[in-house]
Amino acid sequence: MSLEEPAAEYRQRLAQRKADLAHAMARERIYGHVRLTVFLTGATLAWLFAGPKLLSPAWLILPLLGFIVLMVGHSRTTRRREVLERAVSFYQEGLDRLAGTWPGRGDGGRRFSDPEHPYARDLDLFGPDSLFALLNVTRTRTGEERLAGWLLSAAEPHVVRARQAAVEELRSKLDLREDLAVLGADLAASVDTETLAEWSRAPTVLTEPRLPWVAGFCSLFTVSMIVAWFVPAISTGGIPLLTALALQTVVARVYRGRASTVIARVSHPAEELEVLATLLARFEAEQFESPLLVSLRERLITESRPPSERIASLGRLREMLDSRRNQLFAPVAAVLMWGTQFAAAIERWRSRYGAAVPVWLETVAQLESLSALAGYAYEHPGDPFPELVEKGPRFEGQGLGHPLLHSGCVDNDVRLNTDQALWIVSGSNMSGKSTFLRTIGVNAVLAQAGGPVRANRLTMSALAIGATLRVEDSLHKGASRFYAEISRLRSLVSIADESPPALLFLLDEILHGTNSHDRLIGAEAVVRGLLERGAIGLVTTHDLALSKIADELSPRAANVHFADHLENGEIRFDYLVREGVVRKSNALELMRSIGLKV
Repeated sequence: MSLEEPAAEYRQRLAQRKADLAHAMARERIYGHVRLTVFLTGATLAWLFAGPKLLSPAWLILPLLGFIVLMVGHSRTTRRREVLERAVSFYQEGLDRLAGTWPGRGDGGRRFSDPEHPYARDLDLFGPDSLFALLNVTRTRTGEERLAGWLLSAAEPHVVRARQAAVEELRSKLDLREDLAVLGADLAASVDTETLAEWSRAPTVLTEPRLPWVAGFCSLFTVSMIVAWFVPAISTGGIPLLTALALQTVVARVYRGRASTVIARVSHPAEELEVLATLLARFEAEQFESPLLVSLRERLITESRPPSERIASLGRLREMLDSRRNQLFAPVAAVLMWGTQFAAAIERWRSRYGAAVPVWLETVAQLESLSALAGYAYEHPGDPFPELVEKGPRFEGQGLGHPLLHSGCVDNDVRLNTDQALWIVSGSNMSGKSTFLRTIGVNAVLAQAGGPVRANRLTMSALAIGATLRVEDSLHKGASRFYAEISRLRSLVSIADESPPALLFLLDEILHGTNSHDRLIGAEAVVRGLLERGAIGLVTTHDLALSKIADELSPRAANVHFADHLENGEIRFDYLVREGVVRKSNALELMRSIGLKV
């Protein structure tokens, strides 16, 4: 499958969703106009009853029922319109990714970027133009956190293989992945996982067995007295009605504080769980073959009622609770002690099902993360899954490219193993050394998260990753760039000491903050120490004296380089890795090209 095939499928579906959206918006406008007409009709009939006394109150039943039916239909149409809007966005964003116009939207999970992490900032994992921004189509905060966690921490090989099988199966299930991306309310991952888990575990405050009976009796008594007051044939006068209202007021005040606590706490968790209900319902309806997806589904279907139904019941309770805010229904809700009764029902739900919420969250998080990787796999049909081997260390790639480079990406091969564990990469400015390191690092991250890689082929063992591509000084900490770099190098040595797995190190312009003499001695010592600990990796440098390190460590080390050439007075790069040491520098030419007289 070529890139054009997913693009064609996206364009076809986008056109259909836009047509459906236009139809839904037209229906929504019709519902709005009819609701207004019915409301005005009801208001007119109410005036004729209350004012001139020309009509019986029974005439109000028909417009009231009609308004309720229209309200339900209008609400469904609105939800349909919102789902279609998200579907349009889903396919448009997919086309943007295929066209390479996606960068710069949103923060790309910037909150997950830790400057102390051994490779997150170095490999541009987070931010508007990051790998996370390219992959992320999750809807819940738990999904975002799980996907970020997979990028930040390599999984064990057997876990990676299980994810690969799941991603491969989900790759072709475009309908399922669309539904996972658009169903439910548009929360933009707004609810904190810990907050939701705390809500599910918090002590109950309104589960007294007698409350439904007491509230039900008070409501029935009050309604009976109101009906009796309106019907002359059975009128009991105003005193019984006032007695009923007084009794109801006393009961409501007894439970008001606890009911208010329940109502205040349920809103955001219920919205997040509403997303879970729709996602889980879609997941429960699908049949799978890969072991990971089968186990996730079986983890949910363990009781007579699936989680989606249990969560949906909470959603209905919250909707009923919120209906008391409707101006027309508010007086009725007050008479029926609506808030107190539904607050108690919500607490009963939480005491029964709250302990299962963390399990649902974890299941949805894994499903969303797998779906995100599957979306990337679908949009890059030529990208293979890496082969993970037990014997290592090993990282051998053919035709490696950077996943974030849409066009003009030059592919290169790399071969690192126990026989040749180190490449010293020399080259002139802007020739591609740092991008080459990032290409290797990002593909290693993708591989060990369970996704496909941008390569013709990749074979690797389990590897810890460490890099020094974006080490910065800190005025706040009083640390120079050189000190920050040697601190990172010390942490990489510590990671290598903790192996297995072996360390894959990516050291950019190693120790360039000191003089050439100290740099050569220090770099050789660091590299030797890493190799002695079983690590493999690459070191880039401008200082050709460092190429001697490869000579000293041969055959376990080799020199490779990137080159450039002058063409019509301009410097050109082909970004291809070549054997040996670079023999020229372009620093002066670059300075002259921008007008510096040197």
